[in-house]
Amino acid sequence: MTPPQNALALVAAVKQGHLSALAVVEATLTTLQTQNPALNCFTAITADRARQQAQAIDQAIAAGQDPGPLAGVPFAVKNLFDIQGITTLAGAKLNQGNPPASQDATAIARLTGAGAILVGALNMDEYAYGFVTINHHFGTTPNPHDPRRMAGGSSGGSAAAVAAGLVPVTLGSDTNGSIRVPASLCGVYGLKPTYGRLSRAGAYLFASSLDHVGPFGRSVTDVAAVYDALQGPDPADPVCTQRSPEPVTPALNQGIQGLRLARLGGHFDRGMEPGVRTVVDDVAQALGVTAQVDFPETHRARAAAYLITACEGSQLHLDRLRHHPMDFDPATRDRFLAGTMLPAAWYVQAQRLRRWYRDRVRDILQSYDVLLAPTTPCVAPPLDQTTLTIDGDTFPLRPHLGFYTQPLSFIGLPVLSVPIHRPGQLPVGVQLVAAPYQEVKLFQVAAWLEQQSLVQRQD
Repeated sequence: MTPPQNALALVAAVKQGHLSALAVVEATLTTLQTQNPALNCFTAITADRARQQAQAIDQAIAAGQDPGPLAGVPFAVKNLFDIQGITTLAGAKLNQGNPPASQDATAIARLTGAGAILVGALNMDEYAYGFVTINHHFGTTPNPHDPRRMAGGSSGGSAAAVAAGLVPVTLGSDTNGSIRVPASLCGVYGLKPTYGRLSRAGAYLFASSLDHVGPFGRSVTDVAAVYDALQGPDPADPVCTQRSPEPVTPALNQGIQGLRLARLGGHFDRGMEPGVRTVVDDVAQALGVTAQVDFPETHRARAAAYLITACEGSQLHLDRLRHHPMDFDPATRDRFLAGTMLPAAWYVQAQRLRRWYRDRVRDILQSYDVLLAPTTPCVAPPLDQTTLTIDGDTFPLRPHLGFYTQPLSFIGLPVLSVPIHRPGQLPVGVQLVAAPYQEVKLFQVAAWLEQQSLVQRQD
């Protein structure tokens, strides 16, 4: 039996004895050996560890024990997560000389505790500062739908690995859109949960007040299962919530009746390619969305997010910038150096605007459950494209791939990017946005879209 690419179908096959976990791992490792050289998703493959985990799962099943809700599911993680025994790269040459991690990141530990099997670490933009996964040190991860185009970033390896069917699910991180941008360009689901909902312990941070971790998957059920396994307080992460887990899987069949839906206008209704607009229009029409709401001063909020990101990121790397500037990816180094020169008063003012914007948005979300917006202004651009046109003006491409994602990360809202596939066209992502800790509503809407075949489930 060939292992299914859907994670929960794979769990059922392993638990029912149709497949051994070890057979799943061997098939996955063979796929990685043959396909990863062209895709450049993986920077490390943990073959021995994966085989040992698989054997333990098979032994547990033989003994009549339950090995967990994700038993036998291969997964991989962006290479900024600590993997015991492996040096955490965070996409950076400067980290290659660091000692191996002494233990797994909390997110990895929780997934392995649920029976999932780690098979490796994934390529990314250096220090997570980018939207393209064109890495000066570790190479480019292209888009599986068209290798001449971008996978997005900074979690490009995570999104591309799922889109290419190398593994069913992966983990990434999102500061300003680094889960949702590659999810959109590669045509997979990508979840940025509420800030602090999932533990970041053992993840190499970029901008602490903005960083989130979250999963990628090929179906809403898979992403829900991974998200549920990741939840829970963690004293090792000071910003992780003390709230008890709130599973979303039980809500996947509840439908959308009673949910108050609207479309985001203003900033979120300008600048997109016609094909992206058509997709968002079709999703809104299918959901019966007629209301439109605006978040005030979103362009200022995005500018403030730029300042906070640059300030926090550059301060984290200040010593390296002073002593090893030429060991950075040039594109990353230049932005960090610019961040070191920002006046402290600008950072303070950006934080003030952040609080003001958060309060205004939360007032609006009192009246709505889920809001719709495009994830990216365009489909996956060619690898050599450097500019993007928005409303007749030309901007640098890399930062503006986060045009619609950055203002939502800025205030920590939960967002799920759902993939829309049209025959003969590149995929388009649509963001579902909710109030803090209302992830369940995002999954209700995504599941309904999938059930109506508006979002094509990829098994």
